[in-house]
Amino acid sequence: MRQVLHDLWSGTTSVAEVPAPGVRPGHVLIETSATLISAGTERSLVDFGRAGLLGKMRQQPERVQRALEKARTDGVLATVDAIRARLEQPLALGYCNVGRVVALGAGVEGLRVGQRVVSNGAHAEVVCVPSNLCAPVPEGVSDESACFAVLAAVGLHGVRLAEPTLGETFVVSGLGLLGLLVVQLLRAHGVRVLGIDPDPARCALAERFGATALAPELATAPPAEDSGLGDAGGVDGVIIAAQAPDKGPLSQAARLCRRRGRIVLAGVVALELDRALFYDKELSFRVACSYGPGRYDRRYEEQGQDYPLPYVRWTAQRNFAAVLGLMAEGRLDTASLVSHRFDLSDSVTAYQLICEPREPTLGVLLSYGPSAAPEGPAAAPAGPLQRTLPVAATTARSSPSSQPGIALIGAGAFARAVLWPALRHAGARLQVVASRSGAAAAQLARRAGAGQVTTDIDAVLSDQAVQAVVIATRHDSHAELACRALRAGKDVYVAKPLAIDEDQLAAVEAAYHEAAALRGQPPLLLVGFNRRFAPHARRARALVATLRRPQTVLLTINAGAIPSEHWVHDRAIGGGRLIGEACHFIDLLRFLVGQAITRVDARRLGGAPDSAAVTLTFADGSTGVLLYLSQGHRAFPKERAEIYCGGRVIRLDNWRRLALWGWPAERDQRLLRQDKGHRAEAAAFLAAVAQRGGSPVPLTETLEVSRATLLADARVTPGTSHALPGSLTDGGAAGYGAAG
Repeated sequence: MRQVLHDLWSGTTSVAEVPAPGVRPGHVLIETSATLISAGTERSLVDFGRAGLLGKMRQQPERVQRALEKARTDGVLATVDAIRARLEQPLALGYCNVGRVVALGAGVEGLRVGQRVVSNGAHAEVVCVPSNLCAPVPEGVSDESACFAVLAAVGLHGVRLAEPTLGETFVVSGLGLLGLLVVQLLRAHGVRVLGIDPDPARCALAERFGATALAPELATAPPAEDSGLGDAGGVDGVIIAAQAPDKGPLSQAARLCRRRGRIVLAGVVALELDRALFYDKELSFRVACSYGPGRYDRRYEEQGQDYPLPYVRWTAQRNFAAVLGLMAEGRLDTASLVSHRFDLSDSVTAYQLICEPREPTLGVLLSYGPSAAPEGPAAAPAGPLQRTLPVAATTARSSPSSQPGIALIGAGAFARAVLWPALRHAGARLQVVASRSGAAAAQLARRAGAGQVTTDIDAVLSDQAVQAVVIATRHDSHAELACRALRAGKDVYVAKPLAIDEDQLAAVEAAYHEAAALRGQPPLLLVGFNRRFAPHARRARALVATLRRPQTVLLTINAGAIPSEHWVHDRAIGGGRLIGEACHFIDLLRFLVGQAITRVDARRLGGAPDSAAVTLTFADGSTGVLLYLSQGHRAFPKERAEIYCGGRVIRLDNWRRLALWGWPAERDQRLLRQDKGHRAEAAAFLAAVAQRGGSPVPLTETLEVSRATLLADARVTPGTSHALPGSLTDGGAAGYGAAG
């Protein structure tokens, strides 16, 4: 299928051929008939991409500060790699979509196949969107009109926050597409509307909708008796629908308001409030968040949990339905807002018109006719529902065909910035890239020289050319994908964690033994515990092993805070940070000591749910202590290991420096580039695949670490229980206590 993508690194916009998405639980698969370009939002994204690196830095100074802090702790090269990977992620443009439902995911109610719907889907021939962000299009409302429903819902949410009442006077600042929709919505509320915009044509259009264009001099002067506001005290409220780099519209709104007036920001302006104006008038100021309640709430969007109507009357979906109802009644004019129409294949021209205006533009519509060849390097056009495509690579194939074929499942930031570069350095031949996002998978496949790209996991597992599967998806899918790949006869590398609960872990172990019985030999299953492969970790273990004495190892991890809404905190998806990331360091302790874990103790630290102290006791009497902390500052180095043994000390500083005390024949080491062991682990995995040899890490040790992590998590997470019978090494944890 064709999709409009923007490359933030190069600043180019293109129509790319990418595999169609599959339908997911709680989602709706839609074949698109028309979309609307939101000129303000999308132009700002395109302009940001077109800006050079210096221009991008000027626009986001807070991110520059974070980059400088990362460079000081992790090194310049690692920081540049991380920034480039972030900017190279393809950006799917668009969020005003109309089409027909072609498939419904499990649990979707209230919609049917073949029904016309609006959604926040991108500019693509097929989109998969959450059911709560779809609404049926009434009969009599054209596709072109329905395209405006999502943007109108943004305006409607702003109007609802302003709480206008019949007979009040409101100003709409900024008469672009959003502002002109807001004018009509306010008029539908019985409100007198005044409009402000420097463009006379847009002011004239607003007057056609029942507004009064406000005199420009009112922008800088207080309202007077004859100002046209109707009251020298000012207007009842202002809705700012403008986009401006300064605080001008906000200051203007404050001057125009009466005492205790209301200001709602639905556009984008600098948030610098004039305290004197707001204080003297006791003004209220609110910022409208997109389409309304539910937007950016994962439970609403991804899990389909609607807000109860008696308590949240107007959600995002209900706002969609409300504006569609106005269109059906003929009370919302969208035909007058259309200035240009383009076919999807000409969308690059449409964006050039918006970003480099040679003529006035307003509503720019894209229509979806027959497929045409996209610009740039891509495969031949395919049907809009085709989920697997051959790839015309932008580089030479990743490795000779004699190498084992590798499938990479997942094309997120970690896969692009870390995992694939490590595999490439080790000489991997990438056969196929699979991802939920066809756009991300297609871009990575072209750059990596893969032969195919797909959104269909079944196609990957049934491909005889694929010998090994590398899994880099969200945590909750790791165990399931690993089980399916093992049963399909594939060797498996899975990013940490292996599982997020004991049921998943037991399922993986069972699938492993089933695969071993079918093959007649153990399959290869390696988890992405890469720290044990880092050169400094290997050297530290080799040095301490010569002493043959119990040791004490202290790991201090300055993990930093992650927003509470991030998916890693969701127990059903990310498993929490201890399971999702701290498992790395439990494995590192196990590797450094080189002995079986005999006891796990853990407790929460500082009242933070993602900070913990974990103490491991080992078979030889050694002790490992993990301090996993989220309360620290990001400028402080993230990881430090200290090993105390036999009157000697080893310290590993953030995987760049290894310092020694009491080792007269040894010298400190410092690396130019931070090395956490990703390349070495990738090389070990590929060597094991090619040679059909054993796993670089025994399965028993991997299961032992996974069970120890689950036990630690059970002690620091209220309401969580991981009751694992037996022992850590044979299937459970009896006797391996958890002191709270």
